[in-house]
Amino acid sequence: MEPLAVVAYCIIFLALVAVLVALAKFVATRPPIAEVLERWEHILFPIVLIGLGIVILVSGGAFGL
Repeated sequence: MEPLAVVAYCIIFLALVAVLVALAKFVATRPPIAEVLERWEHILFPIVLIGLGIVILVSGGAFGL
């Protein structure tokens, strides 16, 4: 892979991460959503992380599925 392609991938990745962070901040600062997140964060956060880990493992073929 050419160095210019790697730089392009990195720039696009960082731009999309910035968009996701901005969107998450926008959604999380809405008062009704913020109240729900504060009330349920101790349950939602582990569920999201465990679910993400399972998706990564399964899509990576870790279990031979």
